[in-house]
Amino acid sequence: MKTARQAALAGAKAAAGLPSFMLMASLIGVGGLCRDVGYPMGAAVASTLLVWAGPAQMVLFGSIAAGVALPLIAVAICVSSIRFVPMCMSILPLMREPAVPARDGQPARKGTPTWLLLILAHFVAVTAWVEGMRRLPGMPKPERIPYFLAFASTVMLAAAFSTGAGYYLIAKLPPALAAGLLFTSPIYFTVALAAGVRQSVDWLALVLGFGAAPLVALVVPAGFDLMVGGIGMGTLAYAIHRLQRARRDGGAGA
Repeated sequence: MKTARQAALAGAKAAAGLPSFMLMASLIGVGGLCRDVGYPMGAAVASTLLVWAGPAQMVLFGSIAAGVALPLIAVAICVSSIRFVPMCMSILPLMREPAVPARDGQPARKGTPTWLLLILAHFVAVTAWVEGMRRLPGMPKPERIPYFLAFASTVMLAAAFSTGAGYYLIAKLPPALAAGLLFTSPIYFTVALAAGVRQSVDWLALVLGFGAAPLVALVVPAGFDLMVGGIGMGTLAYAIHRLQRARRDGGAGA
């Protein structure tokens, strides 16, 4: 088993390649948008470190440019980031250590403190979530938090640097290229999800999710569509999987 330092180094190394590059490319436009609304470069970098969600950052600066009231901007950002709720609910249990009372001569062991779970929740975003769901289940529990924090911190710092660079560089890029850079993160998300597929039910969930996405986007309010489509199609895929397994078990029993 690795020490905490070794696990952290492994997480930083895993993040230093393609994950960081994808996020750097997708957040260049955020820095440019911040400059367009007249805010300083530090505000662009702070938005990456504090909001840590490209679409929400676009909502923030786009709404400021449109003159939307600040309370309404806060509500819009919360709605656009609600997709992170199921992500946190699925990945935090992989890192949480439950408290163990003293028994059979063994000393009591404290569980993961709430303050640490809140810090971990802040780092949960699409890239870190995909990497965590792929890597953490196969790791010993003591390695998981150092690995995840190092991975997420590395991609966040890379994205913050890119946001600051974009503040000065975005005006020099062709508009089509600047807009296209925003799609690098969703592309990485899709590829990483496909790489993490282990069972046929995983493929079924992906196919159903992508197939239903246009319809869900039409009937579900913006900001909720990803969460509703993901949970709904994932549940449907699981139900189909259970039904097929029940039929196989029934046929084998007969």
